[in-house]
Amino acid sequence: MTNYLNRGFELAEFENRTLRAQKVMHDKQLDAMIFTTEPNVRYFTGFHTQFWHSPTRPWFVIVPAEGKPIAIIPEIGASGMAGTWIDNIITWPSPRPEDDGISLVASALNSLPCKHGRVGATLGIESHLRMPVNNYLKLTTMVKKDFVDVSLEMHGLRQIKSQAEIEKTREICRITNVAFDKIPTYAKAGMSEREICKQFRIDMLLEGADECPYIIAGSGPDGYDSIIMGPTDRIIEPGDVLIIDTGAVRDGYFSDFDRNWAFGHASEQTKAAYRATYEATTKGFEAAKPGATTTDIYNAMWKVLEANGALGNDVGRLGHGLG
Repeated sequence: MTNYLNRGFELAEFENRTLRAQKVMHDKQLDAMIFTTEPNVRYFTGFHTQFWHSPTRPWFVIVPAEGKPIAIIPEIGASGMAGTWIDNIITWPSPRPEDDGISLVASALNSLPCKHGRVGATLGIESHLRMPVNNYLKLTTMVKKDFVDVSLEMHGLRQIKSQAEIEKTREICRITNVAFDKIPTYAKAGMSEREICKQFRIDMLLEGADECPYIIAGSGPDGYDSIIMGPTDRIIEPGDVLIIDTGAVRDGYFSDFDRNWAFGHASEQTKAAYRATYEATTKGFEAAKPGATTTDIYNAMWKVLEANGALGNDVGRLGHGLG
């Protein structure tokens, strides 16, 4: 049964996020941070629109060292942003190639107190600008402050989830789990990967997911050779193993896990690999407790896999986090 949790967050959530970011700014000697991507803009403002799918218009949010965030956005989004906790909303008629908000952003940053002469932006690992690079380079010449990377600092901020965020993550994981549990009731040899994934997507949406932007599938005799492709029109046959991996979304929070199924029968080698993976996952759960590090979890899991014949792990991780 769908659990209709409240959408969005209370005002205190956004105030706390802003204060935590301002603590980082104090420690890093920054006058402000600027954000341009949907996840970070939404994180600090609560602003949500499917219009992010359009690559035409840039969006900017400045979090100053003191005070509330400032939104500098295309005028088409003004009414939506006005529904958030943000009250300083500056707009322009985007798209305007000759000046797509850059002068407004520069003016806002230059008007802030210049205590350190530094602005933080997500420029490093696992980040992107979502604005033309030429515009960013121009902005750096218009602002009388140095731009520095705060990607890792933002990772640190967002890794620590509030109770409200945990509840949202728990709900989308529940939704995904329900849809996964239904697969054995309809999936069978003779169906294609695409047919199975189509019903899987429908079940997640019916259970309460907002969207399912990532659903991959792979299959083959006793296994598969890719975990990033598909689903395809390949027909499942007896003896095949099918993987489905998904990242479904509800209210901005993701699930991200996979399941495997054998059709008809599985070889002893495949069963042994599955048992080892299951045991490693169990050890990971046991190691995941307050005071432990992600390295502790990795070591607990890798010890099991190595003992069961795993040949090596050159990517330095097992699985990944949510958010």
